[in-house]
Amino acid sequence: MNSKHILIVEDEDKIAALLKDYLEAQGCSVSRLNRGDEVVSFLKQKLPDLILLDIMLPGMDGMDVCRDIRKFSTVPIIMITARVEEIDRLLGLELGADDYVCKPFSPREVVARVKAVLRRAQPAVKDVVLKAGSIVLHEDTRNVTIGGRELRLTPNEFGLLRLLMANPGRVFSRGELVSRVQGYDYEGYDRTVDTHIKNLRRKISALLPGKEIISSIYGVGYRLNEP
Repeated sequence: MNSKHILIVEDEDKIAALLKDYLEAQGCSVSRLNRGDEVVSFLKQKLPDLILLDIMLPGMDGMDVCRDIRKFSTVPIIMITARVEEIDRLLGLELGADDYVCKPFSPREVVARVKAVLRRAQPAVKDVVLKAGSIVLHEDTRNVTIGGRELRLTPNEFGLLRLLMANPGRVFSRGELVSRVQGYDYEGYDRTVDTHIKNLRRKISALLPGKEIISSIYGVGYRLNEP
């Protein structure tokens, strides 16, 4: 993670300082904000490689901040929350977050999640071009187009689409999608795959209305339909 710039948005000084220490020990540069309403203006000046975003913030809560960021950027976002209800977790991911951690947490776990998300966001060393009908995916630039129009995807959405496009017609279980795309598994996360697939379908259907590119296989998982 050397030279990666991480933005911590957290109003609890002790938590922010702890995360900063651990990330800097991994070679990251770290910026910190303690108010939600300061984030967008900061990002328009300097976009970090990843954001650790608390939900409970003064000025603007993390959910609204995440929603605003996704209007103009696909920068990786890991939500930090003290709310353990699954609806909050799913909502954060539905708004475009890439991952979440719940307080109290191990700083080492957060660092591991940061590494995993950054790894997924890295371009491929060698370009592989995948095509499915009018959908074209370039692995090196992480660029996806539909009929020449850009499809902006988060790292998780890109990873899911890449895996499905590389295996058209194959049915993947939720567990397979988690392990192949996330690179790790933990309790409850497989259900959030549904949310990422929902977001991916929504974005695709905006450019390909009326076509079901990704099908749900009841009780099993998902597959990419052959065009």
